[in-house]
Amino acid sequence: MVHVPRRDGPPSVHHVAARAGVSLATVSNVLNHPERVADATADRVRSAISDLGYTPNRNARALASGSNRAIGLVVTSLRNSLFTDMVSGAQTTARARGNTLLVTNSDNDLEAQAEHLAFLESTRVSGILLASMTASKDQVETVRKHGLPVVYVNYEPAEVDACSVIVDNEQAGYVATTHLIEQGCRRIGFVSARPDLQPVARRRQGLLRAIAEHPGVELVDVDAGDIDPPGGTDAGARIAAMPADARPDGVLGVTDLLAMAVVTELRAAGLRVPEDIPVTGCDHNSIAWGGAVPLTSVTMHGSEMGSVAVDLLLAELDEDPAEHVHRTVVLGSELVPRESTLGRARAAEVTARTAPSDPRRTEA
Repeated sequence: MVHVPRRDGPPSVHHVAARAGVSLATVSNVLNHPERVADATADRVRSAISDLGYTPNRNARALASGSNRAIGLVVTSLRNSLFTDMVSGAQTTARARGNTLLVTNSDNDLEAQAEHLAFLESTRVSGILLASMTASKDQVETVRKHGLPVVYVNYEPAEVDACSVIVDNEQAGYVATTHLIEQGCRRIGFVSARPDLQPVARRRQGLLRAIAEHPGVELVDVDAGDIDPPGGTDAGARIAAMPADARPDGVLGVTDLLAMAVVTELRAAGLRVPEDIPVTGCDHNSIAWGGAVPLTSVTMHGSEMGSVAVDLLLAELDEDPAEHVHRTVVLGSELVPRESTLGRARAAEVTARTAPSDPRRTEA
């Protein structure tokens, strides 16, 4: 006679074993090492799992094995589509390679980031993707001492040897500034903040390189205090209040959210964008693609960064730690011109000229 354990909650592995008439070890092998179990026995166990509606406890299995098929991802801000794209790309690639993705958002807070890293460790993830914009050496070294590999996303570490994937932020600042100069701008207002953030610092380097290549073009620094929209609102109001002969005749916002807020304030003050002051952003935030004046920006390839980061992490997991060589993958940056620098008519022309053809369309 088979003893069936009392059922006071969800079905457990004990119920599966009793229903199938096998040992707990056999059920475990079917779930984790099916090649060790005879086909007929495995079918009986799977039938019991289906009949009972049993769901394996992934956390318990992770604790038993020391790791699981999950990858952790800590992002800086889910308010920016760069990071939501990053999540999407990482999730797609992780799933295609048999992994799940656990996502946390630090909101650009190093203390919160440390808490999220500790939480992901507690879930026994196989490794962690860290999309930080500042140095995180101590936090990363703590995680790695516990045996977890860490891959940086959108940040190139100089303070620790680790794999990373970045977009060329220096190039992003360069192409955005060059575009403004090509529109006839000679006083470039750089609306920025937080120079301690690596992408901000590198976009400024690109801006300075573009200005240096064009004699007669000058820089007007406008400190926004923060990289969120309120900083852009204040910066836009200050630009609008400047005397016309000192006011920037072109503006680069280090983030699209800053640039959007500047556009709003300039227009509220009666200045036309782009006829009086062209404005461009620099991180291709999808929030800025619409509105009254769609914003020119620079591609950041967030989805591709997330995908490449997963590949780097899984490659590191597959290699002997003593032989692994850390590397950095750099993705390019391309300008996406829109109405905020071209005006409506020219932007429509550019869109029509560069739009991909519809493969479903046939010529008569």
